[in-house]
Amino acid sequence: MASWRIRDFHTADLDGILHLWEIIKATGVEPVYALSEVLASCEKDYAVVAMHGDEVVGAAVARAAHDQGWVVFLATSPGWREQGIGAALLAAIEKRMAPHGLTKLSALMPETETRVEAFLNNGFELKKNLRYFERQIRVHRQELGPLSELGGRLMPRDLWDLVAGMKREKELLERRLVLPLAQAELAEEFGVVPPRAVVLFGPPGTGKTTFAKAIASRLEWPFVEVFPSRLAADPNGLAGALRETFLEIAELEHAVVFIDEVEEIASQRSGGAPSPLQGVTNELLKIIPAFRDQPGRLLVCATNFIRALDSAFLRHGRFDYVIPIGLPDSEARAAMWRRFIPAAVVGQIDVELLVARSAGFSPADIEFAARSASQRALEKAVYEQAVNDEPAGADARRGPATGDYIGAIAETRMTVSAEVAQEFLEDIDAIARV
Repeated sequence: MASWRIRDFHTADLDGILHLWEIIKATGVEPVYALSEVLASCEKDYAVVAMHGDEVVGAAVARAAHDQGWVVFLATSPGWREQGIGAALLAAIEKRMAPHGLTKLSALMPETETRVEAFLNNGFELKKNLRYFERQIRVHRQELGPLSELGGRLMPRDLWDLVAGMKREKELLERRLVLPLAQAELAEEFGVVPPRAVVLFGPPGTGKTTFAKAIASRLEWPFVEVFPSRLAADPNGLAGALRETFLEIAELEHAVVFIDEVEEIASQRSGGAPSPLQGVTNELLKIIPAFRDQPGRLLVCATNFIRALDSAFLRHGRFDYVIPIGLPDSEARAAMWRRFIPAAVVGQIDVELLVARSAGFSPADIEFAARSASQRALEKAVYEQAVNDEPAGADARRGPATGDYIGAIAETRMTVSAEVAQEFLEDIDAIARV
């Protein structure tokens, strides 16, 4: 058989790498590293190929992490096996990585892979009693720049669980939004088209922004908030800045895009002469269909005044769902109180009484009252002792009591009036789409 030679990887060898990858997949073996990772390391890390004439008959790809190297791909064409190509490729890749000062060269292989002689013949040891753990990170390295420029970020992974109470709303968002987006292939089998845009509406302080962030956390997608007030200062004007922002968002593979108080740029248009604001509304109406054509992203708009939105903005085809986020019920209020009461004293607090006294409170109201109660209890513990010439903190009861919370509730001005709460119920009947 004609001879082969080893050389460094060239960009023109990509087709050969893809062919080797397809050969491995055809055998039913699932590679440890994704194709995108292998191709990225070919260009940026270390890669060598075995050539027979102009044909790529083998390849080894590796990367370095601190003082340890990892072989991420090793393959030989079927007709060229048992020729020592695998061992030669490993020796060549190790030589290329030597200047990095590695103390260890490692490889992870699928459990079903049986062709391991190249590793054993090249001095690798098979380690027993090891387990491989992996989780996917949704943001790729090349996306970090655009994401930073947009002011986007990844939400804490536990944010969804930290949203206390609101069980009805969470279940609805989980079923309608998270499920079809997180399991897109399964959704496709059932003929479900994943949502691309939704509106959250409800009284102020009910947690619409928190829910938008929690959705991003649940999906593990970057969260990008678009601030119309900041875009207005752009030299291109608000409409132009909005268009450019969404073009930049298109560079991300996944994103939850959030626009709060969307009524500022999508309010009812009058029949009079066009205004600058009407131009912004028109621009947003053009942006949404293009946004909907891009998979792996979700637009979440929030408003306290759903009646103020332009009717064309809310129509079918632009927004999949118009979801109400209302005041917490008693179960949700109980969960919120327990979240904000210090763990050391929660067992001594009459939470049921707090729930009863805080009917009509928004999540923001409950948090404010809880923080106020803690602050007042702290001041009482410190300054009343000082008046009595006792050492600060000596034998003091640690934490607020039920009375502190009741007092704070009584002095908390509710965000949502009875009139606004009633209008919200009417809007649910007339506008909601779930």
